[in-house]
Amino acid sequence: MRNPAAPFASQVFGPDSAVTRAVIWLDRVGFDVGNHRISLWGGLVTVIVVLAVFMFARLGSKLAKRAFARITRFDATQQLLGEKLVSLGIWLVAILVGIDILGISLTALTVFSGAFGLAVGFGLQKTFGNLIAGIILLMDRSIKPGDVIAVGGSGAATVGQVKKIGIRAVSVTTRDKIEYLIPNENLMTSQVENWSFSSRDVRVKVPVGVAYGTDIDVAEKLMLEAARSCARVLDVPAPSAWLKAFGDSAIEFEIMAWIRDPEEGVGNVRSEVLKAVWRAFRDGGIEIPFPQRDIHIRDWPRRDADAPSFEDDGKPPTS
Repeated sequence: MRNPAAPFASQVFGPDSAVTRAVIWLDRVGFDVGNHRISLWGGLVTVIVVLAVFMFARLGSKLAKRAFARITRFDATQQLLGEKLVSLGIWLVAILVGIDILGISLTALTVFSGAFGLAVGFGLQKTFGNLIAGIILLMDRSIKPGDVIAVGGSGAATVGQVKKIGIRAVSVTTRDKIEYLIPNENLMTSQVENWSFSSRDVRVKVPVGVAYGTDIDVAEKLMLEAARSCARVLDVPAPSAWLKAFGDSAIEFEIMAWIRDPEEGVGNVRSEVLKAVWRAFRDGGIEIPFPQRDIHIRDWPRRDADAPSFEDDGKPPTS
């Protein structure tokens, strides 16, 4: 079976044109496999079609991204979901058009599709699982770009802001400017703390201790004034101070302050509140205690009068 490119080139460019002669020569460099012709011209056409499909799909994806970015009635999550779905549709259409242009029969891909399905079931299971998990995350809007989340155990949790939800993973940037790529499937199967899911208000706990004998009403008043003096602490809900426990060396309080920008960090707010408390206690004459221990010696061993004594140089006395 000869390649139909030569008659096509002859009709378009003429039978004696240089293009037609080049196509005929490229088609002759090859061999036949059954009813199919494998030639240099066929390989060149395949490369051109693949590049055209790739460029068309990339261009379509970029146009879809710009189109959804202009739809102001959609939030960031809906825009991202629509962009991903349209991009997948564009890639699917481009691939099918490329297969049709190359003249590949879909029935001939039955065996290949079966092997591909088997590969997906085993080798690409995680990849497709992350793809579906990413679409589900965008659809149920449980995690959105801009959310502050904590992933991992309570002792070593990764806290950061969601920057991007991709096909394979979610990009989370911490306050240290370290970017973590967390697979979408992990966010579906493990426990995730979303600090800004229904509200961006986050409560910050600041432990403070005062010495025994301190007027706790005055101390509480100073702690609240110190918390309210911090710029990021909200007036509503108002900060509060709770008496937590009577410790070994101090009366333990805990200041509860609310912030609305957890993506800017929590530790810096706690530090600012503690500095304000320190200055308020210093000016108010309230002591911040430190651990102390009293040692009571009940029986001190006495030296026997007949026992030898040693001088300061550590040598026994000479007789």
